[in-house]
Amino acid sequence: MNVGGRSMRTIWLEPDGWSVGVIDQTALPHRLVTARLTTLAEAAHAIRAMVIRGAPLIGATAAYGLCLALREDASDEGLERAYATLIAARPTAINLKWALDEIMAVVRNRSRTERPAAAYRRAAEICDEDVAINTGIGRSGLPLIEAVAAKKKPGERVNVLTHCNAGWLAAVDVGPATAAIYMAHDKGVPVHVFADETRPRNQGASLTTWELGQHGVPHTLIADNTGGHLMQHGMVDLVIVGTDRVTANGDVCNKIGTYLKALAARDNNVPFYVALPSPTIDFTLADGVADIPIEQRNAEEVATMRGRTADGRIETVQIAPAGTPVVNYGFDVTPARLVTGLITERGVIAASRAALARAFPERAGAAQ
Repeated sequence: MNVGGRSMRTIWLEPDGWSVGVIDQTALPHRLVTARLTTLAEAAHAIRAMVIRGAPLIGATAAYGLCLALREDASDEGLERAYATLIAARPTAINLKWALDEIMAVVRNRSRTERPAAAYRRAAEICDEDVAINTGIGRSGLPLIEAVAAKKKPGERVNVLTHCNAGWLAAVDVGPATAAIYMAHDKGVPVHVFADETRPRNQGASLTTWELGQHGVPHTLIADNTGGHLMQHGMVDLVIVGTDRVTANGDVCNKIGTYLKALAARDNNVPFYVALPSPTIDFTLADGVADIPIEQRNAEEVATMRGRTADGRIETVQIAPAGTPVVNYGFDVTPARLVTGLITERGVIAASRAALARAFPERAGAAQ
C-alpha cells in the first residue's frame, strides 16, 4: 500500500536474503520505524510484544520465524522447540498455527541442509498468497459498497464503520477489512470510514487512521462507544470488521468490542460484514464462545495510554489510580447469527457451517 506516496509491505526479506524486515507498529502513528529480525527469539518477541500484529501478518512473521530458527538449528529437536516457542507467542489468532504447520509440512521430511531454503520459499509464498487472498476479499466486498453508493444521491458518501485495525498493517500488503474500501476509493466511489479508536492499545486511532490517511481515504476517528449512536441516526451504511479466527459454524473472534458493534448493527438494521481470509477459518472448532482461547493481556494496556506530548516527546501516562485491579481480554466472539455475511476471497457467503464448507471444501476436509 501507499506510504508517503511509495508502495510498501509490512514484512520483507532484507538485502542479505535471510533476515526479516518489518514495520514496528508500536511506533506508529508518530514515527515510521522498521525493525530487523535475525533470530527465533526476535521473531517471537515481535509477535508477543505486538511489534507486528493482525492475524495474517502474525502468520507470515511466524513462518519467517521458523526460517530464522532453522538457520540456528535445523535438527528435528530444534524444529520442534522453535514451533513450540512461536505457537505460544499469541494464543488466539489461528493464522499463526496455520503458517507454522505449512512450514513444518515442507521441511519435516527433508535433510537438515535442505530445510532452510525450503522454509524460506514457503514463507515467501505465504506472503504472496496473503496479498492475493486479501485482494480477492476486496473484489468480493467492492460490490457491497457500490450497491450502497448506487442508492444514494450523487456525491453522497458511503459510510463504513470499522473496528480495530484489519487493514494492510494487519496483513502483508492489502488488508482484509479495508481492501474493498481502498478499491472503492480508487474507483472514485465517495466512501468515508468511521474508525473506532479501539481501546485498549488504540489500534484504530493509531493504525487505521494512519493507513487511511496515507492512501487518501476520507475518515473520521470516533470513540469506541460512539458507533451505536451513529447507527441509531442513520449515519452508518455498513460495518466491515476483520477476524482472528472463525469457527466451523461461523462464529467470529475479533478484537474486544466487536460483539457490541454487531449487537448495535442488528438493532439498527445495519449490515454487519466480516472480512475473512480463508487461513483464518478453524474447522476444528464448532462453538466460538465455548472453544476459542481468549488472550488476556497486560493490565498496563488498560491502565495507561501512550501518545505524543506538545513538545514532541512520546510518553506513556497512567490514567487509573495506582494498584487498580484490571482485566484485559483481548478478543470477544460474535455469534454467527449476528453476521450478515463473510467476505471471502471466494465471494460473500453466509456465516454458517454449510456455507463455509461449500466455499472451502479443501480446508473443511483437512480438519476432519
